[in-house]
Amino acid sequence: MTDIVKTAAVQSLLDRASGLTESGGNPRLKAILRDVLEATMGVIEKHDISEGEFWQAIDFLGRGAGEFGLIIPGIGIEHFLDLHLDAKDAEAGRTGGTPRTIEGPLYVAGAPLVEGDLSRTNDVNLTTDPDDVEELTMSGRILGPDGEPVKDAILHVWHANSKGFYSHFDPTSAQSPFNNRRRIRLGADGRFAFHSRMPRGYSVPPGGACDQLMKLLGRHGDRPAHIHFFIEAPGYRTLTTQINFGDDPHAHDDFAFATRDGLLPIPDRSGGNPAIVFDFVMQRAQSADDQHFSSRPRAAA
Repeated sequence: MTDIVKTAAVQSLLDRASGLTESGGNPRLKAILRDVLEATMGVIEKHDISEGEFWQAIDFLGRGAGEFGLIIPGIGIEHFLDLHLDAKDAEAGRTGGTPRTIEGPLYVAGAPLVEGDLSRTNDVNLTTDPDDVEELTMSGRILGPDGEPVKDAILHVWHANSKGFYSHFDPTSAQSPFNNRRRIRLGADGRFAFHSRMPRGYSVPPGGACDQLMKLLGRHGDRPAHIHFFIEAPGYRTLTTQINFGDDPHAHDDFAFATRDGLLPIPDRSGGNPAIVFDFVMQRAQSADDQHFSSRPRAAA
């Protein structure tokens, strides 16, 4: 079949459609859109995608827009963004520290800010709702690249409840606002400790767009039990990461590809209820941008 994407007519169409023939607009967006359009046309041609198949795909994307936050990690793009940033760091000689991994779509801004200085307070309770499963405790330190305690850090923590639901996204509407969500201000020694109830892994909504896609790919939509973190501190690079519980059946088979070496602690159950001790290691900031979160749109209560 003729490679029409490289013909003068299609190349002219790409220039015009992406705005390259116009003086106004955003030059970076124009260049990116042109490449996206050319790649899409190349896929249509390579696989001889029919008109019907194309519009079925567009219909799927339209109906599944509310689940893009699940679909994007489910097809590996969010993990690829981490790998892309890792590669840029390696090229720049920035190594070490706790691995980054995907944020996921379920962070909510504005969680209560509580004091977590263990020299002055007890550990922080994340759970505000009754939950009859076993209590989980987690403790550790926030350290810099030379092992120094990170001062004035704020640890953002969020996780699902024992049914696999997150507050503010719970389809049962049973959870109170900010259940299992806190921002913890740490003391000068960088130590933290909190307790909550043991979270459970979850599956994507049954019958939803992401579930349909996973089934068509012969895959599942399950995540292991896990806890999400943001860590921010003056002079250090903001860290986005999460731990997967290493004894969960899906710990190494996470549909969202969030599993990374160094982020798989196994809860210690020798004392009864599960406990995790885990230290986070941050990189030093090299610019003001390093100390900010990405500009990703996030939910707010």
